[in-house]
Amino acid sequence: MVLDAVDGLDRLRPHELDGVEFAVEDVPHVASTSAEAVVYDSDVVDDGAIPLARLRPAGVDRDGRPIPPRIIVYRRPLEARAADPLDLDDLVHDVVVEQVANLLGLDPEELDPPD
Repeated sequence: MVLDAVDGLDRLRPHELDGVEFAVEDVPHVASTSAEAVVYDSDVVDDGAIPLARLRPAGVDRDGRPIPPRIIVYRRPLEARAADPLDLDDLVHDVVVEQVANLLGLDPEELDPPD
């Protein structure tokens, strides 16, 4: 589902996603400070504090090597919020669109206009 969403966006904006890494993890690692979970500005958070996806912008590692931007989608939180497989497909698409829009500095509706 993630690859389908990315492929559709790549067709709309060829080469803008070159070098962007996409990953799927079961659950997010949520760092906590005291009793509060840390939520980053780039997280896609539904009605709870558990991220559905996270954007890690490009950067540099400890050795000075470039790190490409990475969009991580969290499978289990998405599955928990979806009513059925079709709803899950729509939710994954929306989350990927929102993260790619964040990365490119666009409004999600500008990246993927509603039908």
